[in-house]
Amino acid sequence: MPELPEVETTRLGISPYLLGQKIQRISIHQPRLRWPIPKAVLLLEGTTVQDITRRGKYILMHTSKGTAILHLGMSGSLRIANPSEPKRKHDHVELHINKDTVLRFHDPRRFGCLLWQEAGAPEHSLLANLGPEPLSDVFNTEYLFRASRKRKVAIKLLIMNSQIVVGVGNIYASESLFDAGIRPGVASQRITKLQAQALVEAIKKILQRSIEQGGTTLRDFVNSDGQPGYFQQTLNVYGREGEACNTCGTMIKQKVMGQRSTFYCPSCQR
Repeated sequence: MPELPEVETTRLGISPYLLGQKIQRISIHQPRLRWPIPKAVLLLEGTTVQDITRRGKYILMHTSKGTAILHLGMSGSLRIANPSEPKRKHDHVELHINKDTVLRFHDPRRFGCLLWQEAGAPEHSLLANLGPEPLSDVFNTEYLFRASRKRKVAIKLLIMNSQIVVGVGNIYASESLFDAGIRPGVASQRITKLQAQALVEAIKKILQRSIEQGGTTLRDFVNSDGQPGYFQQTLNVYGREGEACNTCGTMIKQKVMGQRSTFYCPSCQR
């Protein structure tokens, strides 16, 4: 699944082509995604894209009439193309910008979504209860330490909880915990303030580095220009079960937590 860095990479990739541009026409080839695409999305036609932001793993396209809410799901991607290029099989939505530019939403598994929030309406229910952005100043040592108190849940599952902090998916949670030297299964309430500080700093560093490198290469993910991300080349633990730790040489272990594969070094992480 595309995680926060992939989504941010996509946002940065499409923004130069869309900001300040008028959406001439929308073509919806497959309206049945994770949720049916609402007819209100057609209000985008004739509007100018004022801003493109991100909230967690959602890309928000702002116009005077409202905001289009895009989620890439398990296998989705956004691609800038020339209208003359043949449409791919799973290009479900097209936003026609001008004679040279079309934005195509590609989603083979159809777990993504395209929803609508009318201007002036209350915040969409998908966004209303999200925690702070991990790269923001709000997500800091004091915040994470307070959030971890009296919680028996494993620290890895805590930082993957989008109501605690958004966008720290499975890969980046494993990598951040390795960087901070914390076992993924440690009860949240047991981490010290120094460990909370180390983990916050690790999350910010790992995510920022990944954004700079274009996101993590996943099976279905390509960034906005159709190329895979490159962060996977520098992973320390994720997907490396049985391989030697880059730091101490101990074999990387794997276990399942919250129905997700978790990787860690039993020597470096305590």
